[in-house]
Amino acid sequence: MRDLAWGIAATGGIARTVGAVIAAETGMRVAAVGSRDLGRAAALAAELGAESAYGSYAELCADPAVDAVYVATPHAQHLAVAEAAIAAGKAVLCEKPLAASLADAERMVRLAREAGVFLMEAMWMRFNPLIRRVAADPRFGEIRSVQASFGFALPFDPAHRLWAPELGGGALLDLGIYPFGLAQLLLGAPSEVRMTGCLAPSGVDAEAGGVLVYPGGRRALVEASLLASFPNSAYVVGAGMRAEIQAPFWAPNRVVLSGASMATEVHDLDPADNGYAGELREVRDALAEGRTESEIMPLDESLAMMGLLEEARSQLS
Repeated sequence: MRDLAWGIAATGGIARTVGAVIAAETGMRVAAVGSRDLGRAAALAAELGAESAYGSYAELCADPAVDAVYVATPHAQHLAVAEAAIAAGKAVLCEKPLAASLADAERMVRLAREAGVFLMEAMWMRFNPLIRRVAADPRFGEIRSVQASFGFALPFDPAHRLWAPELGGGALLDLGIYPFGLAQLLLGAPSEVRMTGCLAPSGVDAEAGGVLVYPGGRRALVEASLLASFPNSAYVVGAGMRAEIQAPFWAPNRVVLSGASMATEVHDLDPADNGYAGELREVRDALAEGRTESEIMPLDESLAMMGLLEEARSQLS
């Protein structure tokens, strides 16, 4: 079977990181890189051993040698690139968040489903083996509490993508999706969202924190900030066991499990495995099996997350 040929849309840090993982994976290769700047596309293509470079995303998506497109543009451009890829019949792995708004995400999902084309949000945290271990371990029993934070201090610059509303900036979309996402994975959909925080001068959310409420009094305490450095770790407390997911909890190298009736367990990540490789392998396997959606990162859960983040954002002032 021939290698899965990837096209990479964009040339920023995450495109370079994921591109290197693709190039190192057995059965995959980077076939082309696209950017609005042909010179940048050509430079990354040379670095990753790709045969082609394009000065537009449309050209990248139209390349017949490309099987799947990894969308690594700023959030506000996700929909346009994904639309072009879906129209060309290419599988799409779109960087998180799936889009800059729920409306855009819903359109993207509808187009993929109508076309019968594979689409998945690149939520690499879900593919980290340690996170998957926590999610699958029955010894937690009923999970009562999830606590997770992601924050760092970023000086305000209206031109920076995280502070720019036209680029989909803000703490929630970029950082908050991880603590919210961990809660979603372990507890499902909340019955209530109670959020506080503040906005930046540009209007994007600078900081958000609060409680996601679940039936039976269960809860998730979540925080995201561009104003201060947070612990960036997570804790999961169940009736039978608890877990400390060490920082950075969205890509942990170590998880410590403990409980009243058990010896403490320390689980370390195999350096050869990580969330990036896992999400790429999921695309490969899905295409080989004829699936158009992932069971690990379902599209309906990506849509639910966009709605949750929009609700959280609406409560800030």
